[in-house]
Parts: sequence; structure tokens; C-alpha cells
Amino acid sequence: MKKALALLLVFVMAFCFACTAVAEEVMSYEDYAAAEVDTPVCVETYVQAHQSWWDGKVTVYTQDQDGAYFVYNMACSEEDAEKLVPGTKIKVTGYKGEWSGEVEIVDATFEFVEGDAFIAEPADVTELLGTEDLIAHQNELVSLKGMTVEAYDESGAAFVYKNEVDKTDDLYFKVSKDGETYEFCVEFYLCGNDTDVYKAVEALKVGDVVDLEGFLYWYEGANLHTTAVTAAA
Repeated sequence: MKKALALLLVFVMAFCFACTAVAEEVMSYEDYAAAEVDTPVCVETYVQAHQSWWDGKVTVYTQDQDGAYFVYNMACSEEDAEKLVPGTKIKVTGYKGEWSGEVEIVDATFEFVEGDAFIAEPADVTELLGTEDLIAHQNELVSLKGMTVEAYDESGAAFVYKNEVDKTDDLYFKVSKDGETYEFCVEFYLCGNDTDVYKAVEALKVGDVVDLEGFLYWYEGANLHTTAVTAAA
């Protein structure tokens, strides 16, 4: 009986080691995209931006030459968060998650990786709006050209504050293209009220035609985390 228990223990330990090894093996973007939700994933990727550090965690927008990864609430010291500058290469280990359409890496840890920096150029996805192909660019840095600002609600305002009292939260606005309207935001913990993009959205007027840049977050559909707003060329 003891021998059988010992053999069982060896098997369980070997199985756990194998699972750990799989979780720490670096995946290609193609393999990551094909992985099931709630399974362990490990990728090497490059920081493009991150939200404010808080309570030992930071949310990071990352991308490589093949695709992008949204790393939600990654364990990180405040000191290391300061080192997560655009272009920095990191190895991220965690689990593939999904929330209201947004695919992300959760329960993540990371380590810095030596290597050349990579900073993505925004991909123009204007022509993909309203098509099934747009989601293939989820979490990437993208641009949208010639978007018309619409009234956000029946008040006729071009934008609304999530927290109108002290303006310390997200801004929401709507734009249209080819008869379809989209709701986007300025994520406060990525671009606060002292940033150019926050001020640019506050200055929008209904009917303005603008070009946008940002990270293609997905919340029950495309929901750009906007990082730049300029008058359309």
C-alpha cells in the first residue's frame, strides 16, 4: 500500500512539473491565439504602455511583430513599473482570460529579457470598422482616420465624464464612420486629465472630423483606449 502511494505521489509530482514546464515555455503569438481560455500561457513581448501602478500590480499594453497582448493586473513592484518603458522586452507568464470579449493575460508575473527594443507603429484599421476582421487586431496600437464626432447622449454633449465631480476617471465619446457609430474612451489610468489626449477630447465639438490612435481594447465590441486625437488631415 505504501509503495502504491509512493508511486502515486511521484506521478502527481511529475504531472505538476510537466504542467509548470508547459506554462513557462515561450509561445508564439499564433500558439497564444489558439490557446483555450483559462489555460497557462507564456509569451515574450514588448511594452508599449502601461496604466498606473497600484498595490503591487500594473496593467500593461504589449505587442510584438505578430500580435498584441493585454496583461491585466500583473504582479509588479513600483520600482520595476518605472522600468516598463515603451520598447522594453519582457517574458510574461500567466493564464489566458476573457472578459466581455476582451482577451487578456491574468494572474501574471514577468521578468525582464535582454534584447533590442520594439515599438509598434499604429496599424490603420479604418477600413476594417464594422467587419469581422477587426478583432484580429485586438489590443494592437491602431489608428482610425476621418471619424466624425457625434453627440454622446440626448444632452448634445460631445463627451461625458465617468466621474464628473472631480474628473478623475475615464472620458467617453462617440464617433461615426460610414453610417456606423462607435463608443470609445480615454482610459484615465493610462492617460490622465493632464495629458494632451484627455484635453483634446474635452475640446471636441459635435461634427468635428478627427483621426484617432490608441489600443484596440474590446468590450462587447471595439472600444478604443484612445491615446491621441488630432484634426483629420
